[in-house]
Amino acid sequence: MSRNNDYDAEEMTVELELDDGRNVTCAVVTILTVEKKDYIALLPLDENGENEEGEVWFYRYSENPDDPNEEPELDYIDDDAEYEKVADAFDEYLDTCEFDELVEENDSDLF
Repeated sequence: MSRNNDYDAEEMTVELELDDGRNVTCAVVTILTVEKKDYIALLPLDENGENEEGEVWFYRYSENPDDPNEEPELDYIDDDAEYEKVADAFDEYLDTCEFDELVEENDSDLF
């Protein structure tokens, strides 16, 4: 992904604590369901709220259905095959977004 996206305060973000103790703010791109499991796609943001690199992080995502106010859990994806399936699903999501943007642009040209 070669886009530079600026994310403002209206975007949904999460704060992650990395293994080295650093905290990173990430913009939530989407939640994907792959083989009946949920995954979250995150864009790590720099101190200016930007993602210059186009890097995307994927985690397993789960919510407590009995307590919607409880923080969702994010888990590492250790299995390479599982990670590839999630990455492929994310690529399909991006293709759909780009197609939708093209359709919206073409529709607005008609009016």
